[in-house]
Amino acid sequence: MKHRLTILAAALALTASLASPAFAAKDVVAAVASTFTTMDPYDANDTLSQAVVKSFYEGLFGFDKDMKMMPVLAESFQASKDGKVYTVKLKHGIKFHDGTDFNAEAVKANFDRVTNPDNKLKRYNLYKNIAKTEVVDPYTVRFTLSEPFSPFINSLAHPSGVIISPAALQKYGSKGIAQNPVGTGPFKFVEWKPTDYLKVTRFDGYWHKGYPKVDTITFRPVVDNNTRSALMQTGEANFTFPVPYEQAEVLKAKPNLDVVASPSIVHRYMSMNTLQKPFDNVKVREAINYAINKEALAKVAFGGYAIPAEGVVPSGIEFAAKLGPWPYDPAKARQLLKEAGYPNGFETQLWSAYTAQKVIQFLQQQLAQVGIKASVLALETGQRVEKVESAPDPATAPVRLYYVGWSASTGEADWALRPLLASESFPPKLFNTAYYKNPKVDAAIAKALTTTDEKQKAQLYADAQKQIWADAPWAFLVTEKLLSANSKNLTGFYVMPDASFNFTEVDLKDVK
Repeated sequence: MKHRLTILAAALALTASLASPAFAAKDVVAAVASTFTTMDPYDANDTLSQAVVKSFYEGLFGFDKDMKMMPVLAESFQASKDGKVYTVKLKHGIKFHDGTDFNAEAVKANFDRVTNPDNKLKRYNLYKNIAKTEVVDPYTVRFTLSEPFSPFINSLAHPSGVIISPAALQKYGSKGIAQNPVGTGPFKFVEWKPTDYLKVTRFDGYWHKGYPKVDTITFRPVVDNNTRSALMQTGEANFTFPVPYEQAEVLKAKPNLDVVASPSIVHRYMSMNTLQKPFDNVKVREAINYAINKEALAKVAFGGYAIPAEGVVPSGIEFAAKLGPWPYDPAKARQLLKEAGYPNGFETQLWSAYTAQKVIQFLQQQLAQVGIKASVLALETGQRVEKVESAPDPATAPVRLYYVGWSASTGEADWALRPLLASESFPPKLFNTAYYKNPKVDAAIAKALTTTDEKQKAQLYADAQKQIWADAPWAFLVTEKLLSANSKNLTGFYVMPDASFNFTEVDLKDVK
């Protein structure tokens, strides 16, 4: 814990830097926990970068605050019976910030770009099943897929699937657009200084009449938790996310602030490398699930702002099946370890994708109580990429226990299951860090992609989730709540269930 003087000094220093650009007539300052990696969502893997670009970019489809899909720049769509052709009707009369018309040619330019492997965009895998994008007429576009893919519209609703001005793409090029974004959103890009701030200003020609209601938004990356909290207390920031759990009560006590715990689809789990002993034994994996008290984990490590995982897929995701929570029973865990041939437990490694010290310590202690001695390591980004995400050979991958999280931002069960639990998704291709393979699960996931029958799809996903729950390739931990804070005069700025932002309706009341 830092000394209070250190915190105040850091807050005052940042306050000085905020003073000049921050407070226009209606300027919102949002303090966020890390820097942004890019302003090109097609080349972003981090949720925060995709969240802030929604201020100036929009997609054909999106989600409301309950993760229900809705049209944005699109009016409607039709899918062919075989699930391979999707025809999308577009809204009329929309312009990009540079004056370029939004139309089918603009849509084609964007999806031709991301599906060209030569551009090496990070979101290529999400859209590579598009065989061709065609202009039917100025406001109709047709996507033909290489194979049937029933959740395709959900993929278009993913935060990465925005429409960039084709004139800007031509002017700045596929790489240069990351520093010069031009979209159709409620705000226009002004300036991005990576370590200091990102600033956007209202777009007076926004197609949704009456919006936006504020003049500017300034996003400030403030890594230190205590400093972000201090900025909210001094009024130098109007909004912050995430709020550290240990700071929640402090901020709640301030009469000018609201602390909001939003529902989420952010699932926390611990994968187990099922190709390596002892985790190749399902009894060991069951034992680990019984060994962890998820209620206590939620209280101790998440300040009560989480709930025990009720299944493989969080309940906010379409086609999620409620199967749990997995009960806490350390006696059962010890018995299962004995049956698996480990009466005295064993030693292993526990890696974390986050500097989540309280979570890791809690998991380590719970495992120790049933005889599993786990040495722990919080991986930095480079280590995570090298040791986990880029391991070339499943047989020699060094990961054993791995604490991580996932948010399926397509809002549908496919992206909550296939990248994490299908056998085709072993690293380095995707993120099946359990190296889990079950032919029944693979078949169900694959068939669900090809059917347009909603009842059949629901049954296939339910079957897959039940089998995964029984096989226990993960320790199913918690679904966290998303904790943000805002000044009471700020409205319409909220955190979405996938941890992105919605700020189309943002307003500052009673501004003098």
